[in-house]
Amino acid sequence: MSDEAHFSAKQPGPRTAARVSVKNGDSGRPGSDPVTPCTRSQETVRLTTISKRADFLAANAARRFATPGFVLLVRYRGDASPASRLGITVTKKIGGAVVRNRMKRRFRALAQSVIAPIAHPGVDHILIGRAGGVERDFGKLRTDLADAYRKAMDKMPIKSPQT
Repeated sequence: MSDEAHFSAKQPGPRTAARVSVKNGDSGRPGSDPVTPCTRSQETVRLTTISKRADFLAANAARRFATPGFVLLVRYRGDASPASRLGITVTKKIGGAVVRNRMKRRFRALAQSVIAPIAHPGVDHILIGRAGGVERDFGKLRTDLADAYRKAMDKMPIKSPQT
């Protein structure tokens, strides 16, 4: 008995062509109509990501505001760059990779909703995850971040971005 499969040597016949009603595609939208880009009423401000260890170490000597879910470090760089930057740190003490990544996603969403609309140019923001941050209610985290950020900006040597 052989383990080989027996296949027919006969080749399959030609396939029928695809059914398209018009020669070059869909007739519902002519190819000459330009697509107008959608304009947004207000563009979202994005925070630049901090990736260098030296920037994290420099921010470690800055103002520190602790909350039950995280620690916020805020540092005014004082350079000519108008970018507002965000760094996120979650250690292995918090949990495995799944827990750490979930916490980082929550922090990015928090920063985008709280810090980005009112971010000052030339400021670094570092969020350090704490053990209670994963289970903490998102609304409470948002309130904690808004309060900590307001306290931090009150003590900064810079003025508000709109004034």
